[in-house]
Amino acid sequence: MKSKNPEATLLVSCPDCPGLVAALAQVLYSLGANILDSEQHVDPKAREFFQRIRFDQAEEAIADGRLRAEIKEVAERHSMRLRLVEGDRRKRVVIFVSKSDHCLYDLLLRWRSGEIACDVVGIVGNHRDLEPVADQFEVPFEHCPMTPETKAEVEAHELELLAELEADLVVLARYMQIVTEDFIERCPGALINIHHSFLPAFSGGNPYRQAYERGVKLIGATAHYVTADLDEGPIIEQDVVRSSHRDSVRDLARKGRDLERVVLARAVRAHLEDRVLTYGNKTVVFGS
Repeated sequence: MKSKNPEATLLVSCPDCPGLVAALAQVLYSLGANILDSEQHVDPKAREFFQRIRFDQAEEAIADGRLRAEIKEVAERHSMRLRLVEGDRRKRVVIFVSKSDHCLYDLLLRWRSGEIACDVVGIVGNHRDLEPVADQFEVPFEHCPMTPETKAEVEAHELELLAELEADLVVLARYMQIVTEDFIERCPGALINIHHSFLPAFSGGNPYRQAYERGVKLIGATAHYVTADLDEGPIIEQDVVRSSHRDSVRDLARKGRDLERVVLARAVRAHLEDRVLTYGNKTVVFGS
């Protein structure tokens, strides 16, 4: 029985012009690849084109390097920024935590059940409160206590650890620390944070208290890529739930925790499945 050809995902963004979809489809067809699904989007204001193509690769095109070479030729012709993900290598994920366990538990349960396809290779905590959770799921735990005086030293150690673990993605699962610009620039993989409000509303600390004092009728959660600007990175996923004048700060936090779990899981899954393209401070998230 002939083995199934390996799958690949191609993510493309470039200035919009006629013929882009046809150009990519033609080069894949010429290589004997079979397109499994394709999505595209045009931002009319930015005049930017975005596309995600998942396809079966022809084995001979992989062996002689023609796949990357011919896609590169099309990309240069149309000024494309592209990312080609070949094979079925699972991304390596490290989760940063503090004391709150709800997002960590949710991610680990989804990972163990196979709902999130990755390898969770480490958990980093600035407190030891969640070390038993790491032990329960048999994931190595690294305790990295931090003070303002030791922040630079601790972040340097964390970066060394991430390099050793060959991390592709770092998830700040209610880490409750502001990472420095130096850490962001040197981080070997992408950084995703969950913020417990519907950004851009109530950024910074204690957003449920801010929401209570403002008397909002909706509260939300936001998962975004981390940038040097606090809570202003490209948004991947958001959701909201209704609140009322009867809700205390504690009620808002309880409702919010449910949102945080789901929103973070959706964002992590979208990233792991190579469905996210960033441009400027925005994202295009394909599929569901």
